[in-house]
Amino acid sequence: MKRSLIKRKLGKVERALDKAIERAEIPGAVVLARMPREGEVLEFAWSQGLSVMRPERLPMTRETIFDLASLTKNLATTTGIMLLVGDEKIALDDPVAKHLPVFAERDKEEVTIRHLLTHSAGLKPWRGYHETLLEKERKTGEGHIATPESRAWILDRVVRSGLVHEPGEAAVYGDLDFIALGALIEAVSGQPLDDFCRERIFEPLGMKDTRFIPLAGGLEKNSELSESERRRLAATENCPWRKRILWGEVHDPNAFAMGGVAGHAGLFAPADDIMRFAQAFLDSWHGRSDALPSALVREFSQRQKMPEKSDWALGWDTPTEGQSSSGQYFSAQSVGHLGFTGTSLWIDLERELIVVILTNRVHLIAKRSHFGLRPQIHDLIFEGLTAD
Repeated sequence: MKRSLIKRKLGKVERALDKAIERAEIPGAVVLARMPREGEVLEFAWSQGLSVMRPERLPMTRETIFDLASLTKNLATTTGIMLLVGDEKIALDDPVAKHLPVFAERDKEEVTIRHLLTHSAGLKPWRGYHETLLEKERKTGEGHIATPESRAWILDRVVRSGLVHEPGEAAVYGDLDFIALGALIEAVSGQPLDDFCRERIFEPLGMKDTRFIPLAGGLEKNSELSESERRRLAATENCPWRKRILWGEVHDPNAFAMGGVAGHAGLFAPADDIMRFAQAFLDSWHGRSDALPSALVREFSQRQKMPEKSDWALGWDTPTEGQSSSGQYFSAQSVGHLGFTGTSLWIDLERELIVVILTNRVHLIAKRSHFGLRPQIHDLIFEGLTAD
C-alpha cells in the first residue's frame, strides 16, 4: 500500500470540492470517508467553505451541524421501525391499520409497513399541507403553523389520505410514507418521535449532537436555540414564504409546519455522528456488534423488489446501475440515501466503505448547485482509497 499515492489521489477529491465552492455550486462542505485496507483503516476528512454566508460569514468546520433533510428517513424513522420490529411490537407485513386504525380509511386496509418502507404503498408522494395552513393564517389572522395543532392536523390528513395506485404496483419516492411511519412509531412506542429516537438510537450510538429541533410555534417564531448553538449550524434557504434565511430551523416546509419533528425530515447532525451511525450499521451487518440487531440490519439492506424492478431496500436506496448518486464503484451490496439540502450517506457493506457528504447547497445558491457532484466525489474517494 503506497500511502503517497493514496494521498495524491485523494488530493483530487479536495480539488473537486474546492472547484465546486469556487464555482458557487455549494457554499461549503464536510466530507468524511473510511475503509479498511490491509489491516489498517484508511480515512479521509475534509471541511472547507462557509456554513453561513448571510446574515454573517461563518467558516465551515468538521463540527458544523447540518439540516439532514431526508436522511431523517434512515437515521431516525427506518431505524426506529427496525428496533420496534426487533422488540416484536410490530412486524413488517403488519397492515399499517393494525397500529393506526384510522389508516384503513379509503381502501388502505392492505397497505403494510413494508409497503411504506419501500415507497410502494400508493400514497401520493407529496402534498403542500403547509400551503393550506398558510392560507388559513392569512384568512383568520391566527397562528396555525408550527404548532401542536398543525402537527396533529397534518398527521391526520396523511393517515386518512387516499391511494394513487394499488399497494406494491409501483415504487414512487415521497414523504407521506415516512410521515405515516413516524406516526406509527409514536403510536406503538407511546413516545414522541424525537424522544424515542434520542433514547433508542442517538444516545446508545454516541450521536451526541444529533437531534430534532422543535420550533417555538407560529410562522414568525423560529427554534428556541441559544445563539452559541445556532452558530454551530449551517444555514439553508432564504425562504420566500417564511421571509428569512433559515438558520437553526428545518428547511422542509411540511416538517416546519409540523413543528420541526417529523418522520420524513427535521433531523440535524454533524458528519462525525453520521459516521458513528454508519459504522454501527456496518459492524452490525457483519455481526461484529450488537449495537443494532444484526439479522434485521441485513434484512433492511436487501432490495425488496416491490415492484420487481424497484431498487428500494427497507427505507434505504441501493445503487442503480449507471445512474446512482454513489457513482460507479459501490457494490450492489450497498445502501444509501440523499437529503435535498445537500446531504448524503452511502455504505458499501461488502467493501466496508463509508462516505458521508454534507453540504448546504440550498443556502443562497441552490440554482447553481448540481447533484452530479455526489457521484464524482464518491468515485474519486474510491479511486483514492484503493490506489495501488
